[in-house]
Amino acid sequence: MKFGTLLALGLIIVIFSLTNEQFLTYGNITDILRSISIVTLVAIGVTFSMIVGGFDLSVGSTVSLATVASGALLVWYSQELLVVLLVPLVLGALIGLINAFIVVKIRIPDLIGTLAVMYIINGVHLTYTKGYSIYGNMPMPDGSGTAPGIFIPAFQFIGQGRLFNIPFPVILMVVIVALVHLFLNYTRAGRLFYMTGGNKEAARLSGVPVNRYRTYAYVLSGVFAALAGIVLAARIGTGQVSAGDPLLMDGVAAALIGYSVFGAGKPNVIGTFIGAIIIGILLNGLTMMNVPYYAQDIIKGGILVGALALTYFRKKE
Repeated sequence: MKFGTLLALGLIIVIFSLTNEQFLTYGNITDILRSISIVTLVAIGVTFSMIVGGFDLSVGSTVSLATVASGALLVWYSQELLVVLLVPLVLGALIGLINAFIVVKIRIPDLIGTLAVMYIINGVHLTYTKGYSIYGNMPMPDGSGTAPGIFIPAFQFIGQGRLFNIPFPVILMVVIVALVHLFLNYTRAGRLFYMTGGNKEAARLSGVPVNRYRTYAYVLSGVFAALAGIVLAARIGTGQVSAGDPLLMDGVAAALIGYSVFGAGKPNVIGTFIGAIIIGILLNGLTMMNVPYYAQDIIKGGILVGALALTYFRKKE
């Protein structure tokens, strides 16, 4: 059980390597890592909400909002890079605060509360853009002419650039995974996050400000989703409406798979990272085998069921 997930990962790699000689090439490996960089950022946010005993269904919509916001600031308002980076992150933090207010203060169950926020965010960004995706030199939705701005190279580097021949999103992902792992496992605040999720009442009696840490978790979830939206916009070069919707299931699946890695039995960022790798390798290998994209959703759904089954089995044990 402790190493079952890693053995499954190794088996998947062996199978795809035998079926396609291009699978283990450097170019394909970097493509896989680049493709999971966005999912991993989303999944880290979901992991924070799970650590405190919650769940955030609004992350996919937050990714879409951040993607649209980045595109609008660049194309419609010709803003500088710092503004384009800060505004989506602030929006993500604001969404996290709204989720925390609904779940922590009003005490609406997290699944219902964050689901409602998901619908609200979808409506907000679709209303703001009138349903249009945002791209350079596009006609303005109000008919006032052509958009004055473009996706500047400095912004596109975040999603498309390379350092030392390694895609920048991969470097960003690895650095963030390492920092979050160190924070959660080797700092007092990280241990308090786990105490909050392990037993809220015991943590409260021990003097832990439980509601404050639950709020922190939802804010961090929103910020990481917004960061994923920034990377996504930089990668595709457009502010694509609803681009983040498919990332919700992938992020949740990665976080749930992470429960079983090394027998942790709890949300953890290294497990989440390995879960994202498993999903990325599966989708890449299936694509190389010419499996239709709509059939790949069946595989992802099966992975999610398996992760949930393993998680609840371990809890029962």
